[in-house]
Amino acid sequence: MKIAILGTRGIPGNYGGFETFAEQLGTRLARRGHEVTVYCRRHYSTGDARVYKGVRLVILPTIRHKYFDTVVHTLFSVIHALFFQTGRFDVILICNAANSIFSFIPRLFGIPTLVNVDGLERKRKKWNWIGRTYYLLSEWLSTFLPTAIVTDAQVIRDYYATRYRKESSMIAYGAEVDRQADPERLSQYGLVSNQYVLYVSRLEPENNAHLVIDAYRDVKTDWPLVIVGGAPYAEDYIARLKSTSDRRVRFLGFVFGEDYRVLQQNAYCYVHATEVGGTHPALIEAMGAGNCALTLRTPENLEVIGDAGLIYDSGADLTIQLQRVLDHPEMISEYRRRAMTRVIRHYNWEQITDQYELLLAGLCGHQVVRQANGTNGLIIADAADLPQSLGEQSRTRVVR
Repeated sequence: MKIAILGTRGIPGNYGGFETFAEQLGTRLARRGHEVTVYCRRHYSTGDARVYKGVRLVILPTIRHKYFDTVVHTLFSVIHALFFQTGRFDVILICNAANSIFSFIPRLFGIPTLVNVDGLERKRKKWNWIGRTYYLLSEWLSTFLPTAIVTDAQVIRDYYATRYRKESSMIAYGAEVDRQADPERLSQYGLVSNQYVLYVSRLEPENNAHLVIDAYRDVKTDWPLVIVGGAPYAEDYIARLKSTSDRRVRFLGFVFGEDYRVLQQNAYCYVHATEVGGTHPALIEAMGAGNCALTLRTPENLEVIGDAGLIYDSGADLTIQLQRVLDHPEMISEYRRRAMTRVIRHYNWEQITDQYELLLAGLCGHQVVRQANGTNGLIIADAADLPQSLGEQSRTRVVR
């Protein structure tokens, strides 16, 4: 298949969840033989490379503004994909419900579109009433403008089914499973393996970094609370966070790639405080890195964590739970084991790629067969092109 991925800042994933999603899915699809193009925003792209791990990159400008950055770039990307692209895409995957307004345009030219709607973005406190109204409108538009939608959590799938009577494919976010000590790389931050508490998120109010910092004030420990993340349009909120008098709180800003993995894999425990959205990548990544995760009680967070972490309801409750974990290190190993096992079973990137591959192929009208010898990956082709030796028994699904 010839696949385009639109609506993210681009790859490699140097900002947030959608960017990591585009990198993980795009590179895996490319390794399976598909032609994948990811559209990138110029001011987030580094270097002049036009290919990344087998994925073609198209770098386009946008308007750098809180309310226009995403939608303007997606509009430019759709125009490029239709009129300035060599050859024709078989299918276009658009990230973010805010971009649903453009998803009907490729359909006018016979190209199916799939929108990953993400969580309920309109609930984020950073948006004024205009932004919230636009996101509410975008939710509604996503129910009929694209060919299909995909949700990344059962809670979000149920929301669209109940509010809009719109069925969606539920495909979760993924993470890699690994935990390795790397004291040399960790030393650049002045940290010691298994002797710090980690929090990762965009530093925006609904992600509750302030709640975590306030809760940590009453925790009896000398270990640092490490805050990883930032936000391009939240200067006042970030300044408020950094005004804390607690010297144990360390702000590292954005950290990506191998350094980010090292921070995750060497933390004593991980605190997740986000209250808006679907499946949160940082939480699953923390679990895959073998962390004991303490998670704010929301339906989406409970869906991800299951019995593989600890739940808290408030800042005072978080203080109690953190003190308990720090005072009883024997708890850690069991929760680490549960977390990694849960990611392997439910949030494995290869299995998630299988699901997207099958869904995208179905939208293109291709037949999909699994190789009879049990090797990973699917064979996707027009029915006339399938070798007879595959046999009827190997077909797993046919969607036209």
